[in-house]
Amino acid sequence: MNTAGHSEATAPRGLELTTFRGLRYDPDRVGSLAAVTSPPYDVVVRPDGVHHLQSADPHNIVRLILPQAGTPSAGTEQAADTLRRWLDEGILAADPEPGLYVYEQRDGGGMLQRGIIGALRVSEPAEGVVLPHEDVMPPVVADRAALMRATRANLEPLLLTYRGDGTAAEVVERTTEKPPLLATTTEDGFHHQLWSITDPTDLARIHSDLAHQQALIADGHHRWATYLRLRAEHPSPSPWDHGLVLLVDTVRYPLRVRAIHRLLHGLPVADALTAVRGLFRVRRLDTPLAEALAVLADASCAGNAFLLAGDGAFHLLDHPDPDLLARTIPADRPAAWRSLDATVLHAALLEHVWHIPEDSPAHIAYIHDTAATVAKAERDGGTAVLMHPVREEVVRDLARQGVMMPRKSTSFGPKPASGLVLRALEI
Repeated sequence: MNTAGHSEATAPRGLELTTFRGLRYDPDRVGSLAAVTSPPYDVVVRPDGVHHLQSADPHNIVRLILPQAGTPSAGTEQAADTLRRWLDEGILAADPEPGLYVYEQRDGGGMLQRGIIGALRVSEPAEGVVLPHEDVMPPVVADRAALMRATRANLEPLLLTYRGDGTAAEVVERTTEKPPLLATTTEDGFHHQLWSITDPTDLARIHSDLAHQQALIADGHHRWATYLRLRAEHPSPSPWDHGLVLLVDTVRYPLRVRAIHRLLHGLPVADALTAVRGLFRVRRLDTPLAEALAVLADASCAGNAFLLAGDGAFHLLDHPDPDLLARTIPADRPAAWRSLDATVLHAALLEHVWHIPEDSPAHIAYIHDTAATVAKAERDGGTAVLMHPVREEVVRDLARQGVMMPRKSTSFGPKPASGLVLRALEI
């Protein structure tokens, strides 16, 4: 498996997933495996969420993926020092031999997801092997790159999907019949299990199957962009030629696709509604959140629609003015892109109506949790913009055309828990 990257330059190259010696918590050195895990770094956006995870266990992975210090540079150095200390103390230890890892997530409602964690050869979008579907924010890439440089580690896997249903999937299924390396249930109710694959025959079967596959980035565009930046900084061959991923076959295990909501700082709902008067139809909904989201789903079937919240009610925006769309939406993109809710939000509402820069944390936050978005808007006097999710087939079709969706357009899940297995580049 480790020699997979040495195929002839003229041969078509698909997914090349290589083995690594995973860093894992010693369960005897921590309170519990559940207590040291965390959602991905970009899901843990609230300071109270970071504090909650830090309080769960002094060795929670959030201390590495979101270090809290006075400055960003101090934070990255703090994370590097923490990782070195945990390795020295045996809190984290490398598995004895390299392998791939089968990762399983289950919830109480019957959802089951399985995939393979490995070190994937980093490739440019032009190669057509790993397809991004969203643009990235340069400051976030710079932040993740600084953290990876300092720690010299991939601290959490990003989530990729492919459609195979071949021998790799068969190896995954057979592996889960064995006792796992670890099993834990996190406070969100998800049960996590991890197995290693070290048998040369199984590794060869996975390599052969994936060599003809193409993957879509489901979650982790900024980390993939970081992998590309760091690979460019280090002459090949080097450990930076690969990055840690979870690869899920969505023929066997379809992902859920949810929306990522926007929180507009400093824009009261009343001002947001005044600005859209005459540009959208606006209806006030004095209903609970679940019922308001159902109305949004119905409205989204007929066209672009959004829910505004933050003043104790919900306000449905739909039926945008065609003249507004004609003068604000770029005409040189596919129709599927021009009609995306995220496109209309960013190009029409944020840029031209509300005059809010999409890449400024001082003006806008991107939050996965719907209720948390509404609560924070009500607490801070801002505006929550609630979105309806995009269908997966739309995302994949645009990605294959090389068309980028607006930033934070989708939330695929369930996302892998951080802290179950890490990749140190020099082990």
